[in-house]
This record gives sequence, C-alpha cells and structure tokens, in this order.
Amino acid sequence: MAKINPLKFVQEVRSEVARVAWPTRNETGITTLMVVAMASLAALFFLVADQLIGWLVSLVLGISIGH
Repeated sequence: MAKINPLKFVQEVRSEVARVAWPTRNETGITTLMVVAMASLAALFFLVADQLIGWLVSLVLGISIGH
C-alpha cells in the first residue's frame, strides 16, 4: 500500500479548492429563494391533491373522513 504524505495531501486539497467556482452572495440568495418558492408550491400542490383525493374517496365510499 502506498504511503500518503500529509503535506502533499493538504497541498492538493488547497489546489482543488482554489479551482472551485464559488457562487456569489447574490447567486446564493436567489437560489435559496427559488428553493423555498418551489418547496412551497410543491407543498401547496400536495395539500390540494390530498384534500381532493380524500373528498373523492369519501364520496365514492359514502363515508365521512376527518371532521
């Protein structure tokens, strides 16, 4: 098994980190807002779909679900 030189490893890590294209503060903010917006839309969609499916099941089976 090859020996790992800790100093060389740290130098390689620093070299790789220097190549990373880090997002700007503005890009991070916009991306965060888009994630929150899309998660909210998905939550709203699934809430409406769940209520609709529950209503349809209760209508078909003739039972009261919930209240």
